[in-house]
Amino acid sequence: MVTSMLYPPTPDELYGPLFLAVQESRVLGDTKTFVDSVPIMAPADIVGLYQAQKEKPDFDLADFVQQHFTLPSQPAADFISDRSVSTANHIERLWDQLTRPPDPHVEGSSRLPLPYPYIVPGGRFREIFYWDSYFTMLGLQQSGRISLIRNMVDNFAHLIDTYGFIPNGNRTYFLSRSQPPFFALMVQLLNELDEHDIVTQYLPQLEQEYTFWMSGQEQLSASTPIHRRVVQLPDGWVVNRHWDPKTTPRPEAYPKEVPAQQKAQVLGIPVEIFYSHNRAACESGWDFSSRWFADGQHMRTIRAADLVPVDLNCLVYYLEVTLAIGYAQKGNAAKADEFRQAAENRKHLIQKLFWSEAVNFFTDYDPATRQPTQILTLAAVYPLFFNIATNEQAYQVHQRLRQEFLMPGGLVTSLVNSGEQWDAPNGWAPLQWMAYRGLMNYGYAETAREVRNRWLALNDKVFHATGKMMEKYNVVDTTLLAGGGNYPNQDGFGWTNGVYLRLLAE
Repeated sequence: MVTSMLYPPTPDELYGPLFLAVQESRVLGDTKTFVDSVPIMAPADIVGLYQAQKEKPDFDLADFVQQHFTLPSQPAADFISDRSVSTANHIERLWDQLTRPPDPHVEGSSRLPLPYPYIVPGGRFREIFYWDSYFTMLGLQQSGRISLIRNMVDNFAHLIDTYGFIPNGNRTYFLSRSQPPFFALMVQLLNELDEHDIVTQYLPQLEQEYTFWMSGQEQLSASTPIHRRVVQLPDGWVVNRHWDPKTTPRPEAYPKEVPAQQKAQVLGIPVEIFYSHNRAACESGWDFSSRWFADGQHMRTIRAADLVPVDLNCLVYYLEVTLAIGYAQKGNAAKADEFRQAAENRKHLIQKLFWSEAVNFFTDYDPATRQPTQILTLAAVYPLFFNIATNEQAYQVHQRLRQEFLMPGGLVTSLVNSGEQWDAPNGWAPLQWMAYRGLMNYGYAETAREVRNRWLALNDKVFHATGKMMEKYNVVDTTLLAGGGNYPNQDGFGWTNGVYLRLLAE
């Protein structure tokens, strides 16, 4: 049950002119640093001091921030990797470095307090991240850290109870958007590891998660086919999209998004529309990728909120399946049948709506054209992972994966090199795992093992060369590190560690 819907203010709201000055001048380097800093006195008092001192000839903005804020630390900064050990042994040592204790409430901090220990991804990502955490849990399972998995699931349940949904991460500036809904998979993972009836234990939170994603469907009509995160198709069926109600630059990325926004305005795209699509892409977890671009290449043509993503709808399908299981276990046959039918309907929609006969591949759906986009990305493996694809569809996806996506270091995210991080030449751990399991589900074990072996070999190679586990990898040229995006490649790294250990065990 949601206990509070009063969201705390974000750093841009708290600090106003000081926020703009710090972020626009980039005196702290990474734009995420200031929004993660903790004030040493009341925010309003700090803003008052800034307004009183900023015009003085000897005023130094960087010094002012250092004096009035505690900047985020790097707890693992003094951690020294031993490149002589195996990658798996290195990851076992990393878990403690990436574990954070329960959060105290700190006035003015952007951190949303969590009641139990949790794993952060690493690097600049100093908070829990929603979809990252499922793949991290796969590794924690292999490491026997079951209590930590339970703690993390309880933290996500706490976020649902407190805010009505799971935000992108436990930061105030993430409270307008979520991320791919993996909570049901987390609950099912814990269900496999625990003697208790886990699904029914988390049934209220699973139901609320579903309510969040389906919110607004009662407002849908032929004249208003899109509202919040739901889209009504011409035949009346309802599917999901990503959406963020805010239409401003993200505080943690300000002002890096301004140049792309200015280019969008040249094309006649209103700034509010640009930021709406920008934030929707961030909710997808694929920030950013050519799959969201109208011209298939440039950020200025982003249209993420206009599209119905295949991966999101597969995840909502699994949420419906899990709710059906939970209500059946609870003895509520009517609710179980309701969700079972909803899942079955969505399964057939996914097979039909997102399948492109033109390219023999699953792609996102464009409501404007009433056609799949035909933009090829690894999101196509989700229907295989969830056993939604027909055998013929799985065969066609397998053929294209093997012929076009399989690279020396694993599977490439897309076939487009746009300069964005969720495109070629990069590969990402979560997509390697989803592809591996999806291919295994349909009997393509040889290709699945090839994906596994190439990805593990690349992880090993980079670790022994650098001592680091990376956020993403260049799978096309394994002599180079990954690039793209608005920040340097991060090391740590939660989901890479988790997928490595799980694939190794396979």
